[in-house]
Amino acid sequence: MFQLGKTIVSEAIIEKDFVCNLSACKGACCIDGDAGAPLDASEIEILKDIYPKVKPFLRKEGIEAIEKQGTHITTPFGDFETPLINDADCAYVIFDDKKTALCGIEEAYNQGEISWKKPVSCHLYPVRVKDYSEFSAVNYDKWDICDDACTLGKELQVPIYKFVKEALIRKFGEDWYMELEKVAEKHLK
Repeated sequence: MFQLGKTIVSEAIIEKDFVCNLSACKGACCIDGDAGAPLDASEIEILKDIYPKVKPFLRKEGIEAIEKQGTHITTPFGDFETPLINDADCAYVIFDDKKTALCGIEEAYNQGEISWKKPVSCHLYPVRVKDYSEFSAVNYDKWDICDDACTLGKELQVPIYKFVKEALIRKFGEDWYMELEKVAEKHLK
């Protein structure tokens, strides 16, 4: 672990390789697990505001889940997450013709309907950020469904922090990312 500003960062994000391999995993991170995507408090209003423009991109089951549960849910611990369809798929998940899970929010973004790409936690994956009162912990969330992504990352020699560069800049800013690159260069020598 090392500190960058008000973050404590796991060395795994500079040591481990990762490149999403959707053709292998079929977007399993969006349909497996027992919780929705973590949301920042600032994303709650965004989801409410963009929902009318995202709705046409969603599946019937996703629309039903959102209209029953809301554009987000609050966990018993007070955290915010995307709602789920029958405790499985994220309500915002859509599928392409190859049965690969994609994000309906991101599809609306790609089609120019909205200017917000998707929740930052999804954009950051496999990096997870946990905010505490004095700092944020930045960790690698190793999940066996992403083994193919680890293999592809190793083949292409792309460390996690480079794979999620855009998302890390979105979350922490350009200066923070430049400092991370300096730490990585020193660490990997």
